[in-house]
Amino acid sequence: MKHYESFQKKNKLQELWLKLNDVKAYKQYKFILKEYRKAVKLNKFVNDGHALDINKIIEIADKTTSLNFIHSGNAGDIVYALPTIKKIWQLVQKPVNLYLKLEQPHNLALHFKHPLGSVMLNERMAQMLLPLLSSQTYINICEIYSDQRIDIDLDQIRRAGLMLDRGSIARWYGYIFGINADLYKSWLEVKPNLNYSDTIIIARSQRYRSPFVDYSFLRNYSNLVFVGVKAEFEEMKLEIPNIRYFEATDFLQLAEIIAGCKFFIGNQSFPFSIAEGLKVPRILETFFDTPNVIPEGENSYDFYFQEHFETLVKLISTKSK
Repeated sequence: MKHYESFQKKNKLQELWLKLNDVKAYKQYKFILKEYRKAVKLNKFVNDGHALDINKIIEIADKTTSLNFIHSGNAGDIVYALPTIKKIWQLVQKPVNLYLKLEQPHNLALHFKHPLGSVMLNERMAQMLLPLLSSQTYINICEIYSDQRIDIDLDQIRRAGLMLDRGSIARWYGYIFGINADLYKSWLEVKPNLNYSDTIIIARSQRYRSPFVDYSFLRNYSNLVFVGVKAEFEEMKLEIPNIRYFEATDFLQLAEIIAGCKFFIGNQSFPFSIAEGLKVPRILETFFDTPNVIPEGENSYDFYFQEHFETLVKLISTKSK
């Protein structure tokens, strides 16, 4: 906080006086005030002992036979936590258990729709996640949370004061726990469903849609399958009449068809987190207002604009032949 040692907050009357007498100085003050408030929150988080590092994590692990994690966030956030969990598992060399906490409210902007309504994770979504998470070699046990002992709280990412609308979700955990995960490597392993080897898998959630992007040109491609919410599929079918719908029984099955597909196209949605974890050839529709997903490693592409989108699809289609 040394950077802000000389900063002094003004009361409402002082702010008003500054606004009326020196607009430039007022704008500068408001900018610094905003940054100061962020810094105060981060500083408190650290001073309260919530920010761990690898030495503290090893110290915790040395006192127990297994390391227990908890997460209550959106399904995609949980998937993006996995590379950090995997890295910690490699470092502590002890069984790692992951517990999912249900029915926690989210702070979603009112103009966004969420498939789960007002909560980040419910029973049905957790049950669909469990087969995928439990199948990973670095996860010993994955269950719904019911008062188990917790060693590492992954929900700390939402309490620290990080700017969660930008950057990379997968990096949030590293910032809090001092872990540099291998984000360029795959962190999900499943058996590919080769029945989809000539299929382009598409997902586009109702959130994070760019107003600059139109998917209708994809009607010129064959073997298109949509994964996601049925209402989203119905919207996509208006643009691409020849697209088919796949409704997964669970997210392990979804991961298997994504792992086996020709390539994947999606916006900042849960299915893209699976494609990213698998490192399949993938194209991300980046949402300019909330760019908090960044593809890393081989076979990864992202775009903002229509022309680039169409060029990438053509490029990957040619490479995949």
